[in-house]
Amino acid sequence: MTDTPWTGDACSLVDAFRAGERSPTEELAASLDAIDASTLNCFSFLDPERAIDAAKQADVSRPFGGVPTGIKELDRVKGWPNTEASLVFADRIADYTQVSVERLLDAGGAVPVGLTTASEFGGLNVSVTRLNGVTHNPWEHGRTAGGSSGGSSAAVAGGLVALATGGDGGGSIRIPAAYCGLLGMKGTFGRIPRSPHAFMRPNTVVYGNPARSVRDAARLYDVCAGPHGADPTSLPEHAGFEAALGTHELAGRKVAIVPNLGGVPLDPGVEDHLRAAAAELIAEAGLVQVDLDLRVPNFMAHWMMGNTATLAADLGDLWPGCAGDLTNEVAGGLFVSQSMYNLQTAARAELLRIELNEAMAAAFDEVDFIIAATNPGPAFAADSPTSNPEGSQFESALNTPAGRVALRGVLGATRAAATMATRLPTRILDKTVEREPDLVAMGMLTAVSNVYGNPAVSIPIGTVADARGSALPVGMQVLAAHHRDSLLFDVALSVERERPWPLVAAQASTASEPSSA
Repeated sequence: MTDTPWTGDACSLVDAFRAGERSPTEELAASLDAIDASTLNCFSFLDPERAIDAAKQADVSRPFGGVPTGIKELDRVKGWPNTEASLVFADRIADYTQVSVERLLDAGGAVPVGLTTASEFGGLNVSVTRLNGVTHNPWEHGRTAGGSSGGSSAAVAGGLVALATGGDGGGSIRIPAAYCGLLGMKGTFGRIPRSPHAFMRPNTVVYGNPARSVRDAARLYDVCAGPHGADPTSLPEHAGFEAALGTHELAGRKVAIVPNLGGVPLDPGVEDHLRAAAAELIAEAGLVQVDLDLRVPNFMAHWMMGNTATLAADLGDLWPGCAGDLTNEVAGGLFVSQSMYNLQTAARAELLRIELNEAMAAAFDEVDFIIAATNPGPAFAADSPTSNPEGSQFESALNTPAGRVALRGVLGATRAAATMATRLPTRILDKTVEREPDLVAMGMLTAVSNVYGNPAVSIPIGTVADARGSALPVGMQVLAAHHRDSLLFDVALSVERERPWPLVAAQASTASEPSSA
């Protein structure tokens, strides 16, 4: 009898099923019991009846046959809630299953347990919403699991399920994976289709999973990647990511270490820890370190503002009447965009994107890999409404009714003035970024690769003590040029083989005898 969930990787759980050492039904029962007993608050919906039926019929010959799996709350599963982690859509039900999930469940054979919590509309790098409350990091209760795939990361690192889906439009797999001590792979844009109903802007989202092992991530890509007609940006099929693991020669390839990519300030101890881990990787893999002067523009304010167009399309006529049901930060972002976004700010965003693309292209002409931090530091407070724990003037204004009224007044005046002075919003944005760079710095480390579209992987490299002395996970982010996904998997594999990371959080390791080998 299986009492506790498997704490090895998902691939080794499939091996155990095939060997008759465990059964999908017993494993599911253990996961459901563990979820019920958990204080992580990382599932927003469970469907035990469907899961039990799927486990009974599981075909363990399939890549993830019988593996209990969490589905990110922002993903669509027909018949399940389609809330997008927002009170606005608390009662909405999905009327279709998105292609990536369909492939995982059908071709992959995964057993769908339920929906894992996410940040509202995927718009923030935190794990707290009005709909679901606070999701906690399994390494330390009271610490954020990150976002937007925070629930999936907490569920996998917390030992509740061995597999869960994620999406990464600005770091939303890599950020929570790093906070929770997992591997987080963002493939080349288009690697896994986003259809159906895929928005054509901002063209940054890639699906995947926060994973316990490299092969878990590679196998999920094998199952879910490949073209789909309703997503014209989807890429052709790959020969096989898992089969290609360990086949690429890394020795002699050039790498640059740019810890604070985009000029993001890092917490004390993070850069030293990162450089030490990078030095070990370089020595073990035979890489050649070179100097690289990489300067990318701070595009975040313009980029984030433009992203709200898809949110406005999603909300439709509900906006602005639904503002009171949204988190202050999401509502505030919509009001700012509504007041500031015009032809001139859109033009400025396009110019910044070109500048970024050309800077990154020039960098990859010189090197094969760029190593950076994944997050500025370890996980901060779980109930923080934004990824900037110290706050800003903008965030302070959102925290009180009077501040919100004043902010809307200023924005209304700005919108009116911009009808005559069309370049005014751009000047205000540029000045805001100059005066308060931390306001948009949090996701800069990861969003660079979303906007450019190149693959990037966050690799666990141990823990760093935060200001309170808690030892919490950090990630080393490695970037490569477009379509070099397999090469990045092998970089991560090199670290995994030489310095294996805990597959579940130390506080969560309660189960039996698994291995990632």
